[in-house]
Amino acid sequence: MKIEKNVLIMSLFPNKITKLFDETFNTFKSYEQENAEKFIESLSDKIEAIAVMGGTAVSSELIKKLPKLKIIANYGVGYDAVDVKQATLSNVKVTNTPDVLNDEVADTAIALSLCVYKNIALANQFLLEKKWLKSEYPLSKKFSGTKFGILGMGRIGKTIAKRIESFNCEICYHSRNQKDVKYKYFSKLEDLAEYVDTLCVITPGGEETKHLVNANVLQKLGKNGFLINIARGTVIDQKALIYALQNNIIRGAGLDVFENEPNVPDDLINLNNVILTPHIGSATVETRYDMGKLVYDNIVQMLTTNTTLSPVN
Repeated sequence: MKIEKNVLIMSLFPNKITKLFDETFNTFKSYEQENAEKFIESLSDKIEAIAVMGGTAVSSELIKKLPKLKIIANYGVGYDAVDVKQATLSNVKVTNTPDVLNDEVADTAIALSLCVYKNIALANQFLLEKKWLKSEYPLSKKFSGTKFGILGMGRIGKTIAKRIESFNCEICYHSRNQKDVKYKYFSKLEDLAEYVDTLCVITPGGEETKHLVNANVLQKLGKNGFLINIARGTVIDQKALIYALQNNIIRGAGLDVFENEPNVPDDLINLNNVILTPHIGSATVETRYDMGKLVYDNIVQMLTTNTTLSPVN
């Protein structure tokens, strides 16, 4: 099926998804260009759709330059790099990819939690360095039966909670509004942090949540508390977190996201009470294909029926 519409692809998608776009539309790939801005300007009167990954910015200036633009299809749940306000003013639909990555991100949250509680990285290093021949590995802290706090009880938060139930943990949460769930609600983040053993961050990024987890919240989490972040690096005050980890204000952290990715401070890398992963929350072949397919399907739907499957605005 060939649809004679012009699609700007601003990020490198999985090969199968790129092939789908190429077979269906007239595609223009700005990420391949030496001067992406100039390339896009040369197409300003043609582009009807944008396919983009979460880390690539779609600014108000760019949206204003594309008079025929109908849709910005974002690959990922978070869309803080897209100027949704300007898109709405310009009558441009923004979509994201909810649900298809819920399981994968929830699995990552569980993996980080278990790894940081069991000190898996240090245990692996201990064995590889043959220290086991001389001594036993130090005891770690039990995860099952602890108090698990979730910051953000959206789709992924609920999926995480469902998994955590199997560990017989007491599940609590904080969000802007109380949800229709059976878990204990805290109207103040500081109170949640003080109550739980683990604080798992899965709230949207952007200015509204920037540094929501600050020095005060970390102080409340306390010297036996663990922080897990699979949301956005900006939600946590990274400098305050490093200080808290260096000074045993909290016990440890499992982090999949950072403030200035892919740059991770040496002060964080050099700590032995953290597990760090390179933003792999949804990074499996199957899930990334499903995310890309939803981006593709949203654009097909918009350019053929003027509707979308997963609208943001």
